[in-house]
Amino acid sequence: MPSDPGSGPRPGRYTVACIQFEPKIGEVDANLATIETNVEAAAARGASLVVLPELAPSGYVFESDEELARLAGPVPEGKAAAFLVALARRLGIHIVSGIAEAAEGRVYNGALLTGPDGFIGRYRKLHLWDKETLFFAPGDVGLPVFDTPLGKIGIAVCYDGWFPETFRTLADAGAQIVCIPTNWVPMPSQDPAVEAMANTLHKAAAHSNGIYIACADRVGVERGQPFIGQSLILGPDGWPLAGPAHRSEAETLLAEVDLTSIATVRQINAHNHVHADRRRDVYR
Repeated sequence: MPSDPGSGPRPGRYTVACIQFEPKIGEVDANLATIETNVEAAAARGASLVVLPELAPSGYVFESDEELARLAGPVPEGKAAAFLVALARRLGIHIVSGIAEAAEGRVYNGALLTGPDGFIGRYRKLHLWDKETLFFAPGDVGLPVFDTPLGKIGIAVCYDGWFPETFRTLADAGAQIVCIPTNWVPMPSQDPAVEAMANTLHKAAAHSNGIYIACADRVGVERGQPFIGQSLILGPDGWPLAGPAHRSEAETLLAEVDLTSIATVRQINAHNHVHADRRRDVYR
């Protein structure tokens, strides 16, 4: 259950929120207002860490480089980034949000982590999906893990989650929770009545690495592109703590994480440990 509002995080134990909503393409002011309302509500319900969707301030389906350039900005000085930094500082919480980051003549499908004391760090999406390859530069900051008062936080974005190496790299670097801003779309050949392939992949990643994973998806249809919702928060055993969320409606998920449980969960039984059992001598 979520912690009591105002109680604040206890050592290794706190509430995570994933905010699923429908950003409007190009409407940065309106999107930031929606983000503010929802983040405030999550914080009032006890959330110490809030995860927002991929490209939450700008929307996702760009028509031109010029449009993207207008909607992107530097991190942390740009309009959207500075807004998120100030929001986290005012509420005394940590926020992970997708964002279009402009830097040195390029634009990255990125994410930022900010907290009560200000900006903490950036991530840039490594694996670009479909038409993202036409607009964004591939990520060039690797897979950083940020040491925070809430524990060691990793970040990945959407299609990064299709690659087991993403989570193994983060887990090996000490990540205890991985935050996933995402804009999941229908997968080819997937029965729409069946739970999203993305959920299956992230359940497996949480289980095989013994880490918490918090996925914040969006909903709606943008310039003909549908999005599938189903945000979720997973424990280190791979089972959902909250979600999957609704497929087409805005929803905020909250779940309590307990980082002190990770060591116990990774020790599956007296003879098996999800990290120690790896055959590094034969893997390439």
